[in-house]
Amino acid sequence: MKPFHGYAAMQKRSPLLTQLESSLIIYFLGDLSAQYVSNSGKDDASYEPSRGLKALIIGGLSSIPSYKWFMFLGTHFNYASHTVSLAVKIVINQSVFTPIFNTYFFGMHSLLSGATWAEAKQRVIDTVPVSWKNSWKVWPIVTAFSFTFIQPQYRNVFAGVIAIGWQTYLSWLNKSAEAMEAGKSALESTQGEENTVSQRVKAAAGS
Repeated sequence: MKPFHGYAAMQKRSPLLTQLESSLIIYFLGDLSAQYVSNSGKDDASYEPSRGLKALIIGGLSSIPSYKWFMFLGTHFNYASHTVSLAVKIVINQSVFTPIFNTYFFGMHSLLSGATWAEAKQRVIDTVPVSWKNSWKVWPIVTAFSFTFIQPQYRNVFAGVIAIGWQTYLSWLNKSAEAMEAGKSALESTQGEENTVSQRVKAAAGS
């Protein structure tokens, strides 16, 4: 348990710095895992440093706001009934934080890849609803367990371990949406070229 005590001491001494460092590790491992899953079975697959860098930027920027949010959630909505408190925390977290965070996550991934605002909006439309729906299968249980059995100074560690798996899923979903959008764009480009050729043929025939 020494690592946990060491982490708790760091958290108490420098909570924001500790949160930032933890987030960077979590996002790096999450993206690394996602790349491994995505590249599994591909002979020419290799690690993409630029993809990992984007994950670190996104994780670094969101680390402190996320920490502040969960500290707020822990000190509010505490009622006489523990069950009611948990239910309210879960509903508020799922209704407020999750859709906002997922919009940020997928939108930033798209923008950092060089997409336009319109393309980033489409990425959000393609990914946020399904990720929010699937989050109900994981985070309510994690939140309930954390606020029931885990001491406050260890909750970030516990959530961080779960978040590695969740970040893997989000990164995989983002990459899948990126591939789908690329395929759609290529199809539209091909159809556009075919229409242009068809119009030229008709024009030549008419002359």
